[in-house]
Amino acid sequence: MNIYELIILATLASTGRVFGLILLSIVTGWIFGYISIKSKLFESIYIGLIEILESVPVISFFPVVLIFFIYHIGGYIGAELAADFLIFTAVVWNIWMSIYQAFKTVPLPMLESIENLRLGLIDKLKKLYIPFSMPKIAANLIPSFTDAFFYITVSEVFIVGTNSFHVFGIGSIIIDLINKNAFSLVYFSLAVLGIIIAITIFGLREFANQAVAKYSLESEIPIPRYSRIKYLAKFYTPLTAPARRIGNITTRYLASPMRRTIKLRKLEMEEERGNLVYKIIGAITGLVILSLLIYGVYSILSSTTYKLWIYLLNNSLYILINLAYDYIRVSLIAITSFLISLFIAYYLALHKKTEATAIPVIQVIAAYPPPIYFPIIFAASYTIIERFLSYLSVEFFVLLLGFLSTFYYIFYAMWLGIKAIPQEYWEVMDNFNLSYWQKMRYIILPSTFPYMISGLTSTINSAWGGLMIGEYWLNLNGHNLEVRHGLMKLIDIWTYQGNITLAAWASFLFGIVVVIFAILFTKKMMDLARKKYVIEEGIFAA
Repeated sequence: MNIYELIILATLASTGRVFGLILLSIVTGWIFGYISIKSKLFESIYIGLIEILESVPVISFFPVVLIFFIYHIGGYIGAELAADFLIFTAVVWNIWMSIYQAFKTVPLPMLESIENLRLGLIDKLKKLYIPFSMPKIAANLIPSFTDAFFYITVSEVFIVGTNSFHVFGIGSIIIDLINKNAFSLVYFSLAVLGIIIAITIFGLREFANQAVAKYSLESEIPIPRYSRIKYLAKFYTPLTAPARRIGNITTRYLASPMRRTIKLRKLEMEEERGNLVYKIIGAITGLVILSLLIYGVYSILSSTTYKLWIYLLNNSLYILINLAYDYIRVSLIAITSFLISLFIAYYLALHKKTEATAIPVIQVIAAYPPPIYFPIIFAASYTIIERFLSYLSVEFFVLLLGFLSTFYYIFYAMWLGIKAIPQEYWEVMDNFNLSYWQKMRYIILPSTFPYMISGLTSTINSAWGGLMIGEYWLNLNGHNLEVRHGLMKLIDIWTYQGNITLAAWASFLFGIVVVIFAILFTKKMMDLARKKYVIEEGIFAA
């Protein structure tokens, strides 16, 4: 097999690896999402863990897990499982969050209908929850795909200790070619990757359009058309009315009220018993997960000496101050991403021809790992940016890399959210001749609020990956991209210095802050979206 065939095969292998893990994320997301809406305890643990695992950079937060795959399983299978785990952690969190958000915002009339039909668990998922979650899953498929390829160079080639491990895929092939200075083959690899990405993005975009068209709620009620039989039935209805009235009286007054009461109470008891089972399962699952976490924390704490505790606590304030600097950066990235996404997504949703061209281009560019093409942007613009911004140029490029790493989450969520607005609302806006800002204030922003929260949460939690790379990037086209203050920089430096204990302590404090953020922001915003901003309920109210 020649090198060109090997590159094509490696690209297909990486793509298959990504889609297999995305499918696993969706299936597990449906299971955990349903348990979370049935058990408050499991929901609190579940959302907190998602926030932690999505926010903390994979490489710095999971060295023990990687060592488990490599040293306890070993061989190529261990390396493959470790690579799959790394890619899984790159794609799963936003999918789980979007499914959870969808299950939490199912309109109340639909929930009442599905309960009245007394459907089982499988039928509830199949006929209500899974279809209702499809638009939000579709909104996150493309970001998950692009995010997976962002981390593909990290996951297919990684280092544990002093050893380097490789698995077959385009990421390992490109790194090997770069090390051999075979740049012509690197460009060929990027071209093949671009073609595969373009084809994949086209398929995902078509799926997203079909998901919105098929599973979004509409209120278009067809005009009733009576056939000849219905007309005859309508004609004979007055003739049969006396008999029907006698039957109604018989049923109402002669049927046993006690029998009906017992039947209703039996149905209520069965429903309460079913909900109790789900609550117990969710509580047990949540307690098991929480117990494992507590045991792991206890094992670490019990093995830590007094001197080491003093050393860690003395550095805690310094770590939190640097974390505050990073949260400022993340806030700027999130606000910028939201504003750009809102206006571009609205424009593209209303201009189909422009959308048909712009979306595939944006999606293909998004799927290319920014660390591969960012040095080109840096080399082309550094002199100009440095001339105008001086010492702030470093912050500009760090924010730019963070923006390129995470902008697509909120963009795709807003784009799908605007496209999912029922047609009746667009007709209302046209009938009242609302201005652009009135549309945004009264219709667009409230209707896309659930999508906005889901995308914004993923944007905030994924920005750390870009900061992890950008805050401490040495010898970038002859320059050092290094910020003065930042937690991601500290973790990079301590890892390079071999100070794993302090790096792990910084990640632990980071995780605590992320849990607080999940409780105070994400969960409350999800509840608010369910109570006030489920636009589909406006259809039922009308």
